Amino acid sequence: MSSASLVSESVFTPEAVITPRTQSLAGRTRIAHLTSAHPRDDIRIFLKECRSLALGGYDVHLVVADGLGDAESNGVCIHDVGRLTGRLNRMFRTTRNVFALAKLLKADIYHLHDPELIPIGLKLKKCGKIVIFDAHEDVPKQLLSKPYLNKPALWALSKVFGAFESWACRRFGGVIAATPFIRDKFLAINPNTVDINNFPMQGDLASDVAWGTKQPEVCYVGGIAQIRGIQEVCQAMGLVTSNARLNLCGGFESPVLEQAVRAMPGWQRVHAHGFVSREGVRDVLSRSVAGLVTLHPTINYLDALPVKMFEYMCAGIPVIASDFPLWRDIIAGNNCGLLVDPMKPKAIAEAIDYLVTHPQEAIRMGANGRRAVDEGYNWAVEEQKLLAFYERVLGNQQN
Repeated sequence: MSSASLVSESVFTPEAVITPRTQSLAGRTRIAHLTSAHPRDDIRIFLKECRSLALGGYDVHLVVADGLGDAESNGVCIHDVGRLTGRLNRMFRTTRNVFALAKLLKADIYHLHDPELIPIGLKLKKCGKIVIFDAHEDVPKQLLSKPYLNKPALWALSKVFGAFESWACRRFGGVIAATPFIRDKFLAINPNTVDINNFPMQGDLASDVAWGTKQPEVCYVGGIAQIRGIQEVCQAMGLVTSNARLNLCGGFESPVLEQAVRAMPGWQRVHAHGFVSREGVRDVLSRSVAGLVTLHPTINYLDALPVKMFEYMCAGIPVIASDFPLWRDIIAGNNCGLLVDPMKPKAIAEAIDYLVTHPQEAIRMGANGRRAVDEGYNWAVEEQKLLAFYERVLGNQQN
């Protein structure tokens, strides 16, 4: 079911767009996932959490702000409040629109996915609703690495937001954290906190392509930014001694960065795909002999668990990863890739050359990574944790 809901920037009328399945399904708890920033097909929010909850018997709704209209997919009812441009518009007008529509849904549980939605979560809490905050990132830490403010201002902003986040989340029905590190932080704030890791869905990116038919290609999949190591990777491609090429999938954070990277000698060995579908990602991974995740050692990456790392493992290809202590436990612990200093292009180039010229070792590492995903780093495990968390939240409310 779908209906047009491209909402004017000047007028937002929630009653006009709340057309798909507004009546509660008989006997089902209604859940509303709210996001002002993520796309409707976000892998964590829609493909994993919303879809798993719908399959678990809940009446699931997703409120987005992308301007693509209302729809229903995989048992999830999607409501669109329209897309507004600009950071301030998103933080204020869009969040106000999300709140207006959320109230009309009359959900039993509201699941927030963006930090700017915390204030409306407090309003929903005052209305007697159960509110869950999904902490995708450690925002106070992330703020410290933002380039658009000076260090004293960033420190002050981080402290202020951290205090507000703690005060608010203590009042919510629970917190879902994207990593164990974030979980441990929130456990001190709200005892009903669980980590739901963004691990891949088994079989989602796996292929049966014979290793012998692969080209001497490596890949990077995800947002392309300076802090994610794109410049060092392109420099590395200019230093490789093998005939390796790089499949680059994703969008650049800015035209300035893209222009700078395209001017590097190593760009001659890069095939830029731009944004690709999940099928496109699967195709690229099936052709590649390794996947790169050489993020810079910034404060918000050292304890992160990037989904691309586990997707490479799921696809059965070795990982070339930054040598962070947490990642070392995963990559070296499962012998499923090579660890490098992400700030040294020569080290990245040597790792690429090694896996391109040692196919048997690459095959072995790839198989180890896939086995590690099958045994624990997968969404099926996290799905059970998610469903158990929801049961606990509802049980606490009834008690």
